[in-house]
Amino acid sequence: MKSLATKAATIRYSGREDASLADRIVSDGTAAEIIASTLSQASRPVISTNFRPGAAALLHLVTRAVPDIPVIWVDTGFNTRATYRFVETLRLAWDLNLHAYTPRVSASRFSAVVGDIPLPNTTEFESFVGDAKLEPFQRALRELRPDAWFTGIRREQTEHRRTLGVVSAGPQATVRVAPLYDWSVAQIDSYIEAHDIPDNKDYVDPTKPAAHLECGLQQLA
Repeated sequence: MKSLATKAATIRYSGREDASLADRIVSDGTAAEIIASTLSQASRPVISTNFRPGAAALLHLVTRAVPDIPVIWVDTGFNTRATYRFVETLRLAWDLNLHAYTPRVSASRFSAVVGDIPLPNTTEFESFVGDAKLEPFQRALRELRPDAWFTGIRREQTEHRRTLGVVSAGPQATVRVAPLYDWSVAQIDSYIEAHDIPDNKDYVDPTKPAAHLECGLQQLA
């Protein structure tokens, strides 16, 4: 990876040099300022995305600042055909440094052996989420060893996310950074329209059966 200093405006930290990475990141600025601050302090940043509706806004903001940042995508295997085409469109158009991680058991094998996706609020569903979403993501973190993780979570999405803030402790010693934390859906849509960014409206996530529920990633310790 090229020097991050050449890709992001450095926001100098005026506190102690031994302060933690989380404390050195500006958390009360604009999305661009939060991203620039993170890039000026982190040595191994990554961004995760699921390519859901609106997800391209953060991906665009971050990759404009650091084009070759590793992009983690957990491909459960249950995505729509439109989503797979959308991923390939963005990968080629933006030259994404895409790292796709898949479950140990493919969707086809799961469907043949187990059958339908288990119902929410069951131990079987929790096991499914762990295998399809959490294990691949944890594997990505072990292999890429990031110190900062850009995520597209927003305050208004769930009760749990309201407790996290712009900067919070993530799994495997990462610092979770949510530059769009205080954005609304309307702001995201406006950004996508203003920058003529393609969007994906045909999306499904079997690990998140309702908008107010978590898929588990943001609850990892």
